[in-house]
Amino acid sequence: DNGYKVYWENSAQIVPPHDKHIHNRILENLEPWEDSFDTNGLYICTCLLADPKDAITAYVQRVQAGVPREFIDINSRSELRFVYTAMHGVGYPFLQKVFEAVRIKPVIYVKEQNDPDPEFPTVAFPNPEEGRVALDMAINLADRENVEYVIANDPDADRFALVTRNPMTREWKIYKGNEIGALLGWWAMFLYKDQNPSPDFKNCWMIASTVSSKILKAYAQKEGFNFIETLTGFKWMANEADRLIKSGKTVLFSFEESIGFMFGTTVYDKDGVNAACQVVTMANYLHAVKGISLDQKLEEIYKEYGFHYNNASYFFCYEPVVINKIFERLRNFSGSPKTYPNAILNGKYKIQFIRDLTNGVDTEQPDGNAILPVSASTQMITFKFFNGLVITLRTSGTEPKIKYYAEMCAQPGQSDFEALINTTNEMVSAIIEEFLQPSVNKLTPKAD
Repeated sequence: DNGYKVYWENSAQIVPPHDKHIHNRILENLEPWEDSFDTNGLYICTCLLADPKDAITAYVQRVQAGVPREFIDINSRSELRFVYTAMHGVGYPFLQKVFEAVRIKPVIYVKEQNDPDPEFPTVAFPNPEEGRVALDMAINLADRENVEYVIANDPDADRFALVTRNPMTREWKIYKGNEIGALLGWWAMFLYKDQNPSPDFKNCWMIASTVSSKILKAYAQKEGFNFIETLTGFKWMANEADRLIKSGKTVLFSFEESIGFMFGTTVYDKDGVNAACQVVTMANYLHAVKGISLDQKLEEIYKEYGFHYNNASYFFCYEPVVINKIFERLRNFSGSPKTYPNAILNGKYKIQFIRDLTNGVDTEQPDGNAILPVSASTQMITFKFFNGLVITLRTSGTEPKIKYYAEMCAQPGQSDFEALINTTNEMVSAIIEEFLQPSVNKLTPKAD
């Protein structure tokens, strides 16, 4: 089953209480109505007979409107080439239409993965988030064609992945979602400034999920716009964007680290095609006007706004009882309820605040209660350390995974990142061993 999403009348995915109300209505109507199989009404309701091509045309026009004319001209003259994989999904026809509209030259696509195929015969798991194992065919094609950029969508084209090759070492870099988010967040700011010579950022917002990098927060603090975080998932970010827009605000960009990006508000969801359009246009601009690559731009961003180092991955755990045991142990660490760990590595790194969105605890708040929505049906605990490291442990809502997301941020202008990286990795390794106990709980790590 490939699953499906349910959207509300505001074009965003449903959030409470709508999900519970729909669930209750289903339970109240388990027996089919007498006229359930009467199809005559389908031909009366013209809304069910609308040509989807009209929506596609409108979508392409809105994406095109988000790329100013001067950058469309740069696209048309660009010498850069891009390899693309649809990963056996639906992305290519839509990407092709959008790229034509903004005059991006045709991509070199992976033929074996270009057409929809629910068997996904060339990949073990059809998600570019999995890294090299999913992107290998595209990278190999780029090597053969001597192309330095690979872009990818997942099968339903709502996620976007980026891979770049260092022209000196010829080594490939698979971008993390937080790194792409940093680039697109900067690009959203840049375009807004370009189109508004005297920008009033006080009315502008960017949004990220709580497990994603706080790079957008760093932008907001320096540039003077607003940042807000939500629970994980675009249903939360899209509904927050809708609320802001209805109150007269401008939402520039939203993202989550799992390579999901909502550039502007063309659609209220992550959109891998629009993200691809914006990243390629950005690369073309940086190459033609600034003489730098996306890699070099990311380095500039970190120097100006502070290096944000992320260490994130996951473990497979197929036993719900084990997952519950792991998290309940953390909540009863000293043998009584709500007694969490206070340090790692025998006190070397001490914990300052704890937020548990399963039971509503947030020790950073004056009243000790979490601000973000609480859900007893999901596991999610965040630890903030005195030295600045923030790590969240949570379960996946769709897969048998325990995920972790860690970030430590350098100060703007700081250029020596090695010590920060080493400290982060040391702490994450300790947290995994002391909190998750992979050997004891027989957890399977993510494949490299």
